[in-house]
Amino acid sequence: MNKPKLYKIGIVGCGAIGSSLAQAVVKKFKRTASLVALYDIQNEKAQRLSCKLTGTKKLALGSLKALIKKVDLVIEASAAKAAWEIARKSLISNRQVMVMSVGGLVDHCAELAALTSKSSGRIYFPSGAISGIDALKAANIGKISRVTLTTRKHPSAFLGVKYVTKNFKLANLKKDKVLFSGNAAQAVKYFPQNVNVAAVLGLAGIGMHKTRVCIIASPNERKNIHEVLIESAAAKIFTRTENILHPQNPKTSFLAVLSAVATLKQILQPIKIGT
Repeated sequence: MNKPKLYKIGIVGCGAIGSSLAQAVVKKFKRTASLVALYDIQNEKAQRLSCKLTGTKKLALGSLKALIKKVDLVIEASAAKAAWEIARKSLISNRQVMVMSVGGLVDHCAELAALTSKSSGRIYFPSGAISGIDALKAANIGKISRVTLTTRKHPSAFLGVKYVTKNFKLANLKKDKVLFSGNAAQAVKYFPQNVNVAAVLGLAGIGMHKTRVCIIASPNERKNIHEVLIESAAAKIFTRTENILHPQNPKTSFLAVLSAVATLKQILQPIKIGT
């Protein structure tokens, strides 16, 4: 009896998130998928991860083009500024692509729609570190009047964010400080590493400019908290997700990685659950 063909996966970006996803592919999906390629602009990161997983550097490739050529699915786990080019090149090559840095694609929605109409590839956006996306998509079939995201994180999560450094002093902060209040399009622009969830909400619901976002630095909070309020003709929906920080990257949540693993499971298995 012939062995079933394994789904070939490549990961772009070998930092904390990419490494976690690579290990999940190897451990959880070995019967249906195979990790065949890794790429990072810092090649030593890809080499180290390859050695950790296989004992050799064989998975580490020297270019994005080489990775795309080898795989069925590209997983982007790099940075918002690189996400569009990774998605674009993958779809042009008729590959499936999963994007973690969703905020990097919000300025390319029209181009993305045109590209996917011509490609046999597909693009996937995991729900990330929030709950309620299924309900939001369902409610949006009818009429939604308001979607609001309120995010609270410890000030350390905003280290290196230019918008914050320019406008606020968070050292020795004693009480909650509102860093931003506006729409999701602006939030993604100013906080590219912190609120990919705002991009997911905007794309799944009433749009980036109508989705409201409030971002708060909370010195007494040790979790990344996302509260989502959806008001619609079908239901009023409120969710609160208290996220455990990713152990290697406090700017993101562990649930964001697990959401990507769950999305991969949906891709690989014939039974689909949820909207």
